[in-house]
Amino acid sequence: MNPSIATTLRNITGAACLTTLLGTSLPTWAQTDTKEQLVVALSNPGKPGRVSVKLVGGSITVVGYSGKDVVIDATSHLGRRSSSRQAPAAANGMRRIETSNSFDLTANEDNNQVSIRTNSYKNPIDLVIKVPQRFSLQIGTVQNGDITVENVAGELEVSNVNGSIQLNQVSGSAVANTVNGVVKATFKDVATGAPMAFSTVNGQVDVTFPSNTKAALKLKSDHGEIYSDFDLATDKSPKKVTRSNEGGTYRVTIDDWTYGKINGGGAEVMMKTLNGNIYIRKGK
Repeated sequence: MNPSIATTLRNITGAACLTTLLGTSLPTWAQTDTKEQLVVALSNPGKPGRVSVKLVGGSITVVGYSGKDVVIDATSHLGRRSSSRQAPAAANGMRRIETSNSFDLTANEDNNQVSIRTNSYKNPIDLVIKVPQRFSLQIGTVQNGDITVENVAGELEVSNVNGSIQLNQVSGSAVANTVNGVVKATFKDVATGAPMAFSTVNGQVDVTFPSNTKAALKLKSDHGEIYSDFDLATDKSPKKVTRSNEGGTYRVTIDDWTYGKINGGGAEVMMKTLNGNIYIRKGK
């Protein structure tokens, strides 16, 4: 119904300009700090949508609320990188000139699909995003931040590298993975028949499901233990052994995953960590 709207925020040498592209413009104002807000109106208010954002540096918090818009609060840590460097000595009589650090945030909306882009590769940008409760997410960051999602119902795809992931009182399904950090999730409701996955390398995996959840679990902790307060029916059959011959090289592979079912089984839920414990908790 509405055309695609692209909204761009730029802060260059202390001034900010908010421009709505494709013919519609908003007023320009001076910026005295590094915090700004974008309000993105949806083409179909009241219907499910999706937010997509990938950061290089910074944290992401997404909160479901009763409103109809997507509200983005952004804080840019301008100068974080340059302040941590030692001022270099003059080279051949020349001095280094400090360059400005721009703040660039873009939100594009099309049919309730909201895509957020930043220049967080220059300076970390922390995002706090409010979305209608029935919203799916594709979000990720690499460094300088954690990811938190609260009170959102949908398909949640969450990734981090150097930080934790925490999903609080969410509904639907989730795929959450990080490398250095804890993965923790608490579900109010689980989508029937939707596979899920939770993984990290250095950290624990801690997931709470409603007591009536039906799932087929695939579990692995190389240097940790697995705990559950569900009545978990584990597979007692011998480990599967696979033999192969590739170009004269013989290989024997033993499947060292633990398999089990809760409430008779259902869609597959994978949980994996290298260094840490796995906790499967029973909620209400």
